[in-house]
Amino acid sequence: FNTVRRCNCSYCRMRGAVAVSAPLSGIDVIRGRDKLTEYRFNTGQAVHFFCSVCGIYTFHQRRSNPQQYGVNVACIDGVSPFDFPCVEVNDGVNHPKDGGGGVVGYLRYEKK
Repeated sequence: FNTVRRCNCSYCRMRGAVAVSAPLSGIDVIRGRDKLTEYRFNTGQAVHFFCSVCGIYTFHQRRSNPQQYGVNVACIDGVSPFDFPCVEVNDGVNHPKDGGGGVVGYLRYEKK
């Protein structure tokens, strides 16, 4: 995965997921599609999907690139957020669609 990232907007900061990008055609929900519910906030452009049973954020259609999904790596079989020792944190407070953006820092995970 070469697109692993976090975001520092108020919403992403609270949910805390590490995400990777995938084209819209690159995601196949193999079971439970009927259990997904969506949430939109602020501009309403990004569509965030959650499991209506357990509440886990699974993926979202990106505001910065509506042709891509941001996928919670913890929802990919065999992948853990802790597989990535250094994750870029994108500036979601100053979103690229609003004239801001870029990398504002790094989230690091170091094994004991």
